Amino acid sequence: MQHSVEVYSLFTDFDVNLFRAGKHHKLYEKFGSHALLRDGTAGTYFAVWAPNAESVSVIGNFNGWNPYSHTLLVRWDGSGIWEGFIPAVGIGELYKYHIRSYQGDTVEKADPFAVQCELPPKTASVVSTTWYEWDDDDWMQVRHEHNGLNKPVAVYELHLGSWIRSPEDPSRVLGYRDIAEKLVHYIKEAGFTHVELMPIMEHPYYPSWGYQITGYFAASSRYGSPQDLMYLIEELHRNGIGVILDWVPSHFPGDAHGLYRFDGTHLYEHQDPRQGFHPDWGSYIFNYGRNEVRSFLISNAVFWLDRYHVDGMRVDAVASMLYLDYSRKEGEWVPNEYGGRENLQAISFLKELNEAVYGYFPDVQTIAEESTSWPGVSRPVYSGGLGFGMKWMMGWMHDTLEYFGRDPLYRQHHHGQVTFSMLYAFHENFMLPLSHDEVVHGKGPMVYKMPGDEWQQFANLRTLYLYMYTHPGTKLLFMGCEFGQTTEWNCNQSLDWHLMQYEPHQGMFELVKALNHLYRGEPALYEHSFSPEGFEWIEAGDSSNTVLAYARKGVRREDDLLIILNLTPVVRYSYRCGLPSEGEWTVLLNSDDRNYYGSGVEQHTVTAEPIRWMNKDWSAMFTLPPLAGLVLKRSEAQQTSRKRVQQSKKTALVKAESAVDPEKKAKKRATGKKATAKKTTTKGN
Repeated sequence: MQHSVEVYSLFTDFDVNLFRAGKHHKLYEKFGSHALLRDGTAGTYFAVWAPNAESVSVIGNFNGWNPYSHTLLVRWDGSGIWEGFIPAVGIGELYKYHIRSYQGDTVEKADPFAVQCELPPKTASVVSTTWYEWDDDDWMQVRHEHNGLNKPVAVYELHLGSWIRSPEDPSRVLGYRDIAEKLVHYIKEAGFTHVELMPIMEHPYYPSWGYQITGYFAASSRYGSPQDLMYLIEELHRNGIGVILDWVPSHFPGDAHGLYRFDGTHLYEHQDPRQGFHPDWGSYIFNYGRNEVRSFLISNAVFWLDRYHVDGMRVDAVASMLYLDYSRKEGEWVPNEYGGRENLQAISFLKELNEAVYGYFPDVQTIAEESTSWPGVSRPVYSGGLGFGMKWMMGWMHDTLEYFGRDPLYRQHHHGQVTFSMLYAFHENFMLPLSHDEVVHGKGPMVYKMPGDEWQQFANLRTLYLYMYTHPGTKLLFMGCEFGQTTEWNCNQSLDWHLMQYEPHQGMFELVKALNHLYRGEPALYEHSFSPEGFEWIEAGDSSNTVLAYARKGVRREDDLLIILNLTPVVRYSYRCGLPSEGEWTVLLNSDDRNYYGSGVEQHTVTAEPIRWMNKDWSAMFTLPPLAGLVLKRSEAQQTSRKRVQQSKKTALVKAESAVDPEKKAKKRATGKKATAKKTTTKGN
């Protein structure tokens, strides 16, 4: 029996023209399911793009999944948009699109624009909403101060389902709301500035970690509702923590209910497998040359920034988008119109994506995971770049892990491996990543990549972290690495939090805390993160002693720091090192401190002598602890430095305590609502 689908549209002719031109960046306001009132009648408006369909109907629990019950109407303008209003269908109803192609094939598809999906392994879409009354005005008004390229950015990457599990039932993942209080408190204590959530868009296969997405506009139902995720983000914001989402515009899976062959044809992907199939991941590549697909993807990025208030997007697998021959042998790829290997359509898409994102949200960041030497990834589009705010420094990561994985006895023969990064450190706005990719698939946990006995392994890793935090660039550390997880990451279980009771792991965590507070408190470590004026080698060539020394420089000369790394397990007594200037220099941080499970070799203060050394007019004699790093500052500036660090810690503790005290939170929220009538409200769907 055919039921009435009323003629109704949220699209104007202008919307349709923008969509077809690839210039509509807010398609989520039009496509999908929107519960609304029409002439006093409650119901839901549906709209879907299926240009090669002969018929499209909405099936769901409200009509017994009958494909002949509610057939949508196709627009007259040739856009391929099917739409209509169905009365008495409201929030919470399950649905799919039943699509019959001109070839006679039928498919049942989830809504590409659905904002909520059934709990996997079920695959239906859910009529839902992204309405939320936000209470993060304080953050949103000043987040440009936290996301700027001249600000400290220390990112904690985590997978929501395996950061921590239910103590009563370790097989059960915690939801967005369940995890909020614990996560806020932990991030504040550890001192990170941002969290990066591995993909939380709906994905059918949990062990894909979210990188095989079927619901691009839907927060995964495994962890709760859209509003539950908004609550988590709001709590992070209210405690001064930025939120970055991992986003995958490079490929999608071939699940029957997903985007693959959506209307019976290769709609979102290329038809030719040489262009449209990923041999590495067994997934499908978006057709970036199709305007409607570009609108879909750019709208998706804008959606998360708009409706969920996120502060940045880390774009996955950019290299696979840039090169037509990525992971392909000769004859397995199609050259571009000029005979080259560059994917001109993807390049154009990435540029347009970044221009759109920064046009709407100039105070966020886009970050490219790009592993090649493609020029200008993080340079503006107007100057020929791709327009990203930052790029992962994959070369630094590979060289550093390989170097630190060597027996210290042989490091002197590979000294250039750890200094090489400074030859290209300022070609891009680099983020230094020690991500989930480095602790899976047989690579081992971070601490076991290090050579030697247990003490040396932890000492090596502490020194690596100190090197990372004092190297130019922003920082990213994957969950568990901050306390020395001793097993590979497993998405099906919690991190090994019980390790925190043991001294080596306590020490590692204390060091990471100290590094985060040092990084945030010392302008020399972030003011010129992407400029050569913020770095100077003091000693880069002492391979025989395996010692490195360099200065980090801020806008003010009194903020300058000296960093010395001893990369062998031998104490270097009476080691003369050049100094950036005269005066007394005091140690701000020593990674060999007993508080960090170090051996306790002490070096507190040195006084500059007018002895020219390492091309410096001033120098001093040091005792360099084994497998350790020192960070020093001129003593007259140290008091200011100490105040900054103490203030950073104090602020973190106060906010962390507030985050876990329900009474304080309730009072603060009530006070805030009385103090201002203005609320930021996200309305939609």
